Amino acid sequence: MRIGTRWWIISLVTIGTVLNYLARSSLSVAAPTLKGTFAMTTQQYSWVVASFQAAYTVMQPIAGYLLDLMGLRLGFAVFAVGWSVANCCHAFAAGWPSLAMFRGLLGLTEAAAIPAGLKTVAEWFPPRERTVATGWFNIGSSLGAMIASPIVVTCIAIWGWQSAFVVTGAVGILWAGVWYACYRSPADYPGLSAAERAHIDSGRDAEAQGRGDGPLDWRALLVTRDFWGIAIPRFLADPAWQTFSFFIPLYLVEAKGLDLKSVAAFAWLPFLAADAGSLLGGYYAPFVMRRFNVSLLTSRKIVVTTGALLMVGPACIGLTVSPAAAIALFCIGGFAHQMLSGALMTLAADLFDPRVVATAGGMAGSAAWIGGLSFSLLIGALADTIGYNPLFAALAVFDFIGAAVLWTLLRRPRGVATAA
Repeated sequence: MRIGTRWWIISLVTIGTVLNYLARSSLSVAAPTLKGTFAMTTQQYSWVVASFQAAYTVMQPIAGYLLDLMGLRLGFAVFAVGWSVANCCHAFAAGWPSLAMFRGLLGLTEAAAIPAGLKTVAEWFPPRERTVATGWFNIGSSLGAMIASPIVVTCIAIWGWQSAFVVTGAVGILWAGVWYACYRSPADYPGLSAAERAHIDSGRDAEAQGRGDGPLDWRALLVTRDFWGIAIPRFLADPAWQTFSFFIPLYLVEAKGLDLKSVAAFAWLPFLAADAGSLLGGYYAPFVMRRFNVSLLTSRKIVVTTGALLMVGPACIGLTVSPAAAIALFCIGGFAHQMLSGALMTLAADLFDPRVVATAGGMAGSAAWIGGLSFSLLIGALADTIGYNPLFAALAVFDFIGAAVLWTLLRRPRGVATAA
């Protein structure tokens, strides 16, 4: 059976997302080595992390706007080259302040990845397939983090810590060239069959009718309830992923007594579980629609709520004694977060005009990263005094509140919610 062109396109986005997260995850794996090399405290490390998060937060809506303005083909390629060079520059760090500076440059350039993925989904997929497509490209975030552990540890062991950043950065330049050579929008894609073009366009008339005269610039987006119905839950959900991405290796070393080799052997497991959450969450929404005859919008809400309930797992990490039990609960957390995160991100493509999907996704992403940045600074300030366990418990509470906000704000019947 012939695989549709749209699935080849989303696989290319997935590879780009893998390389994006491989670059950003390199620091967390190298953190125990760098803390010793630069005599960093946990709080100073949190400032390095915060430099990336702050730059990423500020840049996401700008990156989304630039992608809408420049187009996906050129815009995504330019940002990919930028993040690759910025990551390679980490090798020149001489202390935590210079490391934080390079980390900020990485945040500025990596901010385009998720808005670009959402814009691709909006252009290439009909409404009923969007959570599936988002689930596939979103596995790149956890897969990149998963493969970072063995790659970075191997580079450090053989060539030193500087090589880890050069290797994980340089591969992105190669991907940027492939993307620019291969990507076109459906309207311009040579060889796209009439049947697949009709499939991509199916359901869009009802979707457009539901949107009506929707907002087409960032100022108008900010005053809509739909935008805040996405942005607030993302603000509350993203601290979990930031914590998993930047602090799992440190937690396993400092709280559970693992060495760097053990971290490389086991720290990738939560991200493998996150891959499963991305994929199953993507297929879960259309299953719920068929099985229970609910609207598109309601199916997204059910996926988010299910993920929030599963976040009870990592909230119980404080009750564990063994590293294996802690890793198992991190796995549940990775699965849960990526399940609900994919549904939340897809809502931007569901609710807003394709011309502003990257802008809307970038603005909601900024809200998410403000939440992640704030929580990372909180961990840096409190982990050495009260420990990690109360902070992990707070992550589940945040997701419960986010699910409640989603059900409260996105409650109106909409044509877009029934497009299938």
